[in-house]
Amino acid sequence: MNGSGRLVLAGAPIGQAGDVSPRLRAALEEADVVAAEDTRRLRRLTGDLGATIRGRVVSYYDANEAARAAELLESLLAGDTVLVITDAGMPGVSDPGYRLTRLAVEAGVTVTVLPGPSAVTTALAVSGLPSDRFCFEGFPPRKPGERGRRLAALAGEERTMVFFEAPHRLAACLSAMAEAFGPDRPAAVCRELTKTYEEVRRGGLGELAEWAAGGVKGEITVVVAGHVRVAEETDLAALAAEVARRADEGVPRKQAIVEVAKAAGIPKRDLYDAVHRVS
Repeated sequence: MNGSGRLVLAGAPIGQAGDVSPRLRAALEEADVVAAEDTRRLRRLTGDLGATIRGRVVSYYDANEAARAAELLESLLAGDTVLVITDAGMPGVSDPGYRLTRLAVEAGVTVTVLPGPSAVTTALAVSGLPSDRFCFEGFPPRKPGERGRRLAALAGEERTMVFFEAPHRLAACLSAMAEAFGPDRPAAVCRELTKTYEEVRRGGLGELAEWAAGGVKGEITVVVAGHVRVAEETDLAALAAEVARRADEGVPRKQAIVEVAKAAGIPKRDLYDAVHRVS
């Protein structure tokens, strides 16, 4: 039997209440049930918007997601409009929402989305790294051994990778990435996106790990360049020729190797070897 209710997955601002769309404000006021990851943050958001929620507000977070999803499905099957909103970003993307969406789809309930800001695409856009093909890897495992194995499995991934990480684990995570992907792999650490103290640090993973060792605060998104395969020796030869051209113009050869390797997205060690093979 098809449910007559409607599930609305609402993208919440990741830092600025002004990023909320008029549609989200109206949907919050019109929903029969609002399922919020943090009801206190919801009250703060609606206060900033000057919105009044007329429906029932329930908590919907990691610890109660499974049980609450079944309860919310009953509301949907009874004909209610249920709006799910998490602390920031899109429900179901490293936030509660997937279980209820799956149950609603299986029950034939209409599921729709109110799009909003996303830390994933915001960080990808501002990173300066290739964005034509990318993958989202969520939070890396907390335990060092599991994290190392997960990252090692991604060492050959050619798409740009986007991760979330807790600030107190950032330095260890970047060090593990430097070990798995190489210290020169280009990356960007995006902190407090859209907020007052927004900061974007770009550089090699090794350099970023050293920076993070001093302590970092705030919401963190890490963007890492994908593995670049140099399939033909002629590709490296062309890059070596570019190093030679820069050296002829007065650029120190070591500096030229670093600059050309970084621009090409390859380990400087590979280019160093190619330069010395032709010198």
